[in-house]
Order: sequence, then C-alpha cells, then structure tokens
Amino acid sequence: MNTFQDGPASPLFTPLVFNGNTTFEALSNQAGVSPELAAAALRAPRGDCTAWGIPFVAENPVLISANTAELSFAPADAKWLVFMHTSDLRPSEAGPDGLAHAQHGRGRLNELAAVYTVLYADGAQERIEIRRRHQIGAFTRGWGENCFQAVAHHRPMTLPAAQEQQVPPGWWGCSQTRADAADGHPWTNWLYAWQNPHPQAPITGLRCEAAVGAVVLSAVSAGSVTEQPLRWRTRRKAVFALPAGEAFLPELDERGQLAQIKLDLGNVISARPRLRYPNETWEQGFNNQLPEKLANEIIVEYTCHPEARFYLAGGRVAPAAAVEAAQAGATLVPVTPATRRVLLRVIERQSGQPVAVKLHVHGAAGEYLAPVDRHRIINPAWFEDYSPDFTHQNTHSTTYIAGETVIDLPLGRVYIEISKGFEIKPLRIIREITPATDTLTVEIEKVLPWREQGWVTADTHVHFLSPMTAMLEGAGEGVNIVNLLASQWGELMTNVGDFDGKTTWGTREAGGDGEWLVRVGTENRQHILGHISLLGYNGRVIAPMTTGGPDEAALGDPVDMLLTEWARQCKAQGGLVVLPHFPNPRAEHAASIIAGDIDAVEMTAWNNLYAGIDPYSLSDWYRYLNCGALVAAVGGTDKMTSMTAVGTVRTYARIARDQPFTYEAWMEAVRRAETFVTYGPLLEFAVNGQPMGSKLALPRGGGTLDITWQARSVTTPMTRAELVVNGEIRESVAVDAWNAGGSWRLRVPASAWCALLIRGQYPGIPEMIAAHSSPVMALVEGSELLAAADAVTILEQIEGALAYIDTVGTRAEDAVYKRTRLVLEGAKRRLHNRMHEAGYYHAHTAGEEHEERG
Repeated sequence: MNTFQDGPASPLFTPLVFNGNTTFEALSNQAGVSPELAAAALRAPRGDCTAWGIPFVAENPVLISANTAELSFAPADAKWLVFMHTSDLRPSEAGPDGLAHAQHGRGRLNELAAVYTVLYADGAQERIEIRRRHQIGAFTRGWGENCFQAVAHHRPMTLPAAQEQQVPPGWWGCSQTRADAADGHPWTNWLYAWQNPHPQAPITGLRCEAAVGAVVLSAVSAGSVTEQPLRWRTRRKAVFALPAGEAFLPELDERGQLAQIKLDLGNVISARPRLRYPNETWEQGFNNQLPEKLANEIIVEYTCHPEARFYLAGGRVAPAAAVEAAQAGATLVPVTPATRRVLLRVIERQSGQPVAVKLHVHGAAGEYLAPVDRHRIINPAWFEDYSPDFTHQNTHSTTYIAGETVIDLPLGRVYIEISKGFEIKPLRIIREITPATDTLTVEIEKVLPWREQGWVTADTHVHFLSPMTAMLEGAGEGVNIVNLLASQWGELMTNVGDFDGKTTWGTREAGGDGEWLVRVGTENRQHILGHISLLGYNGRVIAPMTTGGPDEAALGDPVDMLLTEWARQCKAQGGLVVLPHFPNPRAEHAASIIAGDIDAVEMTAWNNLYAGIDPYSLSDWYRYLNCGALVAAVGGTDKMTSMTAVGTVRTYARIARDQPFTYEAWMEAVRRAETFVTYGPLLEFAVNGQPMGSKLALPRGGGTLDITWQARSVTTPMTRAELVVNGEIRESVAVDAWNAGGSWRLRVPASAWCALLIRGQYPGIPEMIAAHSSPVMALVEGSELLAAADAVTILEQIEGALAYIDTVGTRAEDAVYKRTRLVLEGAKRRLHNRMHEAGYYHAHTAGEEHEERG
C-alpha cells in the first residue's frame, strides 16, 4: 500500500470517510481514463495519509468521468473542506501547419473540470466549480503549468546538501575529480617493493628489530614480476566486446570496481559504450552529427602494470600484454594509444590569425581525444562542472579553444570537427598523424556576411559559467554577446559575485577586442508567477532575485515582488527586460506584456540541437502580437550544464548603421525589435522597405504590403520559407537548402502583423522551425489590432496570477500584498478596457467574481 505521510497530522482536521465507485487498480478498466493515468494510479497515496499536515483517508476513490457519484459522510461540522484530487491529461493537438494552437496552454487554464456540490443535513446545497490550473491540476504536471489556487499534495521540504547527508565530508567536491589517492583512511598500511639482488636464492625468514618508535608488519608477499610491481604505466584503452545478449553494467561496487571487467595489477579508469562514427564518410557529414552508440562494445580506459591481467565475466582471463599486442581475440581489442603530443592551431583565412572555435577530435575506434587541459569525460550534470566543454546529448563530446591547444593524438588517422557559429562554414576533416607530426594547422572561412551588415549575435540566457569561460564559449560559437545571469535557487546563489552593475567583459576598455562580450545580469524568478531576465542594467543588483518559496526562493519567502515590478526597476536602471524560456512558467508575464514592461520574449533550446523553435512558444507569443503588443523575439539557451551549447538558439539583432558595436547599441536594437531567432539560417525581412520591428501606418481601408525576404545558411539545411500573418501561415514555398529569397504582396484591409518563418531539416531528423523573425506591424487607421479570443485567454492568465496571490501564495505584509495586487489589477483593467472599447464583451471570470465579492 502506498501510504503517504509527509509529517504529523493536525488534530484540527478530521478525515471524512466515504466509499467511492472504483479502486486505484481498477482505473485501467474504466472508460475515459488515459493509459498514463491508469499506470500512474498504482503509485497513488492510499490508506491513512497526511499531506501538508492534514489527515486524509484514501481508500476507494471516486472516478468522475461522464457520470455522477453521490457520497455519504458521517455528519461533521467544518469551517473548511480540503479536497485531495487530481485530473487526467488534456493534451492539445497541432494544426495542419504544425503549430500548436493552444490558447489556454497545455494545462487548459480555466477549463471547467468538475463541479462539487456540498450537501447539508437541512437539504441546502452549495455549488463549487473545479477549474483547471485553479482548483485542480493534472496528475502529471507539465513544467510551468502550476495551479493558482491549489498545491501539490507533498508539502515543500528542505533538501539536504550532499555534505549534510550520510556521505563522507567533502564528497560532492571530491567526487568531481573522478580520482582518489585512497591514502587518507584511519589505518593505512604502506607497501614497499624491494628488488632482490639474488633472485635465485631461496628466502627462508625475516628478522624485525626496533630502532625508534613502533612498527607493525602485517604481511609479506613474494613476487616474480620483472618490473617494479608498484609502478603502473600511463593510460591505455581497449574495446571490450560483451557476449551476445549481455548488457553492460556501469555501476561500481564499494571498491570502485566494475562487475564485468577488472584488473589485478591496475585499475579500470572508465568504461563507456563505444561510439561508431561514419569515419568512411566523415567529411560529408554535418556538424554535431550524433554517432551510433554501441551497447555491446565498451571503450575501457585503464592503467596497469605490464604484467597485469584482465578478469572478465564468466571466468575469462586476458593478460594485458596480450591485449596490447592484439593477441587476446575479439573480446579485448587494443585502441592505438594517444602518445603524440601535437600543437593544434585554427586560423581564419581572411586574417590569418588564430580564432576561438568549438573542437571535436576522435580516433579510429571512436574514442574522444580531448586537449590535455580539457575533460576526457565531460560531466553533464546540473551545477557540477563549469569547464569550457559541450557534450551533445551526452554522446558527441566537444570543447572550446582560443585558437590553439595542445593535444595528445594516436598515430594514424584522426577525425576533426571544427565550427564557429552560423556564418563560418563548419569543417569535418581527416588528418594522418605520424611520428614527425608536431603541429596541425586548420583554416576556416567566413561565408555569410551578416556581421558586416550590422547584425550581431547574442545568447540572452546562460548560467553558472565564469565570465571568462562564457567569453571563450561565446567566441567559439560565434556569439558576440553572452548574457550571464546571476540568480537564486532556494538557498543557493549563483554568479552573484560576478555582478557589479557596470562591467561588460570583453570591451576594449576592459582589455578585450570589443567583438566578444559578456554582461552579467540577473534572472529573477517565482515558481508560479514566472521568471524574468533583467539584462544590462546599471547599479545595485535587483533583489530579492526570487520570491514565494521553492523551487526558486527559499522556503518561507513571501510573494513580495512581481515580475512586472522587477521589469520596471530594470528599465529604471537602464536595462533590457526579457521573458525567458517563453511562455513558461505561464502566469504573470501576461500582465507584464500588457502593461508594456517587456522588451522581448525568449525562444529557448536547452540541450536539443535538433528540436528547433518550439511551436507552442510561438503560438503563445502570437497571442500578444494579435493584441498589438510588439515584443521582439530573441533566442537564449538557458544553459546550465555542458549538455547545452552557448548560442544553440540565438538572437540576431541589427545595430543602427551610425553606431559602433556596443552592448548598449545591442540593447537598443532589441528594443526596436529588429531581431530574428535562429538555429542556423540567417534572415533579412522587410515590409514596404522597413525592417523587422517596424510599425507601418496605413490609411483607413488598409493597403497592400510589399514583402521581401532572404535566407541563407551554412549549418542547418533549409526546407521551406513561410509568411506568418496574425499567427497563421499565409504563404509557404519550398526553398534551396543554403540560399533562398523572394517576395510577396499582401493585401491588409485591417491592422495586421507579419513575420518570416524558415523551416529546416538535417538528414534523418524531423523537420523543425529553424528561424523566425520579429514581426512588422501594419496599423490601419480605425482598426484596432486586438483579437478577442486571444485577449480573453490573456485576461484569464492575469486573473490566475491574482488568484494565486489571493489564495495559496505565501502572503507578504499587508501593504506589500495590496501593492502587488494593484499592479495586476492595473494590467487587467487596461486590457479589459481595451476590449470593451473595441466592442468585445465576455462572461464574468473568477477574478471578476472575486472583485465583485470584495
């Protein structure tokens, strides 16, 4: 039985016991229940439970699905009834154009899920509406789709840090070294190897005499090895082939040993599935292409004595010397050791100077060959390593170099991949390493002149790196500006010491070349209401950086600052305001946009190079454009691990022609919305000769728009170019993979917006939305750009934020609570009044009912 007790039960509550109409096990046989819910129900809490300190008895549940069930309780007085309930998934489907038209979000905000009617002994009744994301949520919650008036049944909890758990002191930090001398235990015996000058003479005894102090001799062993038995050699590798049908077991025992392969005079350093790269067609592949991961072949890295032996599962034994001589059969095959130290240089053809790039090198067996000052095994975990490395899906390993690096290579062929952003053609080359190879020089070439035409690139959202590491990764990825964001995560503060409110790293004034910049801002966050990125502001840090409790703030922190208030403070300090990983968390940012406090919304990649721009993110952005809010599109990765590359999705913004490139000029370009977001293709888009972000004034009755566009790529193959008008695909044409352009004429009788969308596709990978421009708005005299259906859903989102601070949000002091409520009410009334002025009326909402009651 899955009993659940999250703490002691309050005597101020009494469970109301009833008999339902099903059991958790029987839900799989009930009509209208998804397989996912039925499977998850087996883990549902049952029996005597305590949640948030409130006692419940969960025996036979009630399934409310196209039926009515009436329950009987023992008579009980109550000031409050607390319901423990959940709902099934209500997924939205993509339309024919592939875009997700989900006006109410994935959580189906404000959708009526059920009605509860409380029955009284005197015959009176009270009706309670149960609406999604208000009084109830789904049994499995999508990130960013929290409830406004309900909480998850598990109360927030303190999570001990690693050093506070039952682990050795310093375990977290020490474990990052992946190596332990193991010489610091409470009792340590020391081993000494003495070379006998008379190996043919038998040894019959040993005398031990004291000199000063005490000695404990625990044991003696006689050996016949030919070399010093306590000296192991440098690292080597072999391919370990598992028997057919046998799975690799990567777990280590308490002694750090693998179950399937061990060494006696040595140790296995690492064991990872072998990667099969297309070496025969390496130069024809594409950048960051994933290799095949072989489950039955393991690359084993080890260090050992020359006379060591491998012990394999099933009792097999293989001398290391036989393995290294390729005489151990197919089970253990040697990998050519990387013993040739080489200087690798990457220069730009135009300048002849070394330039920062992203680098991957592997050998004939698929083994990753890292520079001597980089990780051989890249750590993909959150907040555990901040090295200048990138591992694509924890499979394809790369690193960033500042133009030159020293690397140990095997003799024979090595396979090299080099890239630098979206304007320089990526290289995949093969080089032969000989005993005479000292230096490898590789030349890269810039193909697309977008930087020369005033465009600069940026990643609006990076965490944890140091400013200098961020600058190196940005330069290696061709990202001119990296926005490194300090923040708070519960009790953890990150990059706060890097924030000074004035320094832009990489400028000429700061000792850089002025081309690759890093600016530290903050991501201010609230678990329910949302996140907001405050970029480039001056002066003191805008704090608190988080509010309202876990996961973002500390347990017990009140909701004492809104996104909208953070945004206004950032603007007052000269900064740029971006909504990160839009639209999630999907709540208060609706008020911030309607109030005019947001400069841009961010399309986010995280660790997926092939997913493209999320259609859900676009469709949510379209709602605001349809209501006349011209907010720019920007790209940011939310990089928090080595699994995400800086600039995977990025912002291109055009600096005004009469301005030099500075961080301030970039912010101004984003404010103008002269931007596009891309996974590779580069865009030009103009309407009546005006650039992205423009607002065109048309006379009453509208007019015709002359639209011109261009798209080029050296990384992502393009497939289609599409004209988006008011959130719908109006034109769609197939295009050349690398170079496309064209024009359209569009008649607009009423106010409208339009933007360019480019689709792309790598071989063998589904088509994606690869780039999207910010819009151009055509405002027709006498025609309000306000879509009623979208306005209603935005209004409901603002009302949801109000419901949250009114009900379950941790309440700040009364004056602060009233201030925050007034901010949200102001945005709500602003949109409400626009709708009424345009002649749009709608049903009363939960927020308005609260207002009327209050």
